[in-house]
Amino acid sequence: MTTSEIKNILIRYINKSANSNELDILNTWVEDPMNKQVFEKFIKAHYAITISMNNPDSSEIRERLLKEIRKDKNPLYNLRLKTVFKYAAISILFIGIGYFFQNAFLEKQTNNVVVPKEEFITLELENGNIQVISEEGTSTVVDVNGNVVGAQQGDKLVYGNDKHIEKLVYNKLTVPYGKKFDIVLSDGTSVFLNSGSSIRYPVKFIKGLNRQVFLNGEAFFDVTTDESHPFIVDTEELNVQVLGTKFNVQTYEEDSRVDVVLVEGKVGMDSQKKLNYNENEVVLEPGFKGTYNKIEKNITTKKVNTSVYTSWVTGTVVFRNRPFKEIVKKLERLYNVTIIVNNKELIDNESFNASIGVDDETIEQVLNYFNKVYEIEYEIINNKILIN
Repeated sequence: MTTSEIKNILIRYINKSANSNELDILNTWVEDPMNKQVFEKFIKAHYAITISMNNPDSSEIRERLLKEIRKDKNPLYNLRLKTVFKYAAISILFIGIGYFFQNAFLEKQTNNVVVPKEEFITLELENGNIQVISEEGTSTVVDVNGNVVGAQQGDKLVYGNDKHIEKLVYNKLTVPYGKKFDIVLSDGTSVFLNSGSSIRYPVKFIKGLNRQVFLNGEAFFDVTTDESHPFIVDTEELNVQVLGTKFNVQTYEEDSRVDVVLVEGKVGMDSQKKLNYNENEVVLEPGFKGTYNKIEKNITTKKVNTSVYTSWVTGTVVFRNRPFKEIVKKLERLYNVTIIVNNKELIDNESFNASIGVDDETIEQVLNYFNKVYEIEYEIINNKILIN
């Protein structure tokens, strides 16, 4: 990708005319630290220009932005520039929400504040006992005999490979809305669990048996390779089978589909749950998404930008032309809030491209942006968000 091509995409991005393919190109380009600095500078210049104009038009914005772009070629000018805001994620809607809308772009903000419901991460042991997990705490996981089988290290639960365990014993980790949590299983496999999700898994995988876990919700898996013991993610609708790989599974109960996105390796998808890696209905290659339609009972595949589906692991949630009702449901999971949409036209027909830095942006900032840019009215009543 040449410099001139990137400049043209940047201009189209600034003027909100970039298509999904161009957004993905830009998203990949800014992953380079040097490019990220350039991108931040352009966006800063654009917002400064926009705010200073009473009636800005795209041609003037283009000319002034290109002037800033030309400055980038001057190394002395570069030395004087410093990054003044945190880059969260590339998006047509949500870029620098926290910085710009707190400091310059918003003329006013609602005084209403949503207080997320306080819920806790829980661990259900094999004997039915429930243990509350604090993300910042430390604790140990013990079996029925009092033996330590795992330990909490902040926001991660790590299991050992205890040679004395000779039968399958399960724990179940449940992560409520508004939280995330990680597990390292006994074979070294890492599981990153998203909000509103649960996973049931063996305290130790047993030699000679498949490595099988049961998922409801969304998780990213980095599976330790073991060709003698296939790793199986069992959802209500299908199995995802691998030998060792990196992939994302989204299987929320209320969704009409199950999405599997492959980053590395190979995975098989099988709605018949035959537990045979060689008899899968579909085998995905890296860079592809497999979707199981719960209504039509079939699996389709397509090539995708995997980072769109996996960036949540690092705190950024990306939408590409997604229905507004899907965005609303995701916001409820991410922030543990209740959103009621009274606008049927909006919920049925509108789609958006968006990227939300969940670790940096509050739900109020996200709502204010929709209100400012798209005139989507909302109010907060009794800690519920009403969109009209």
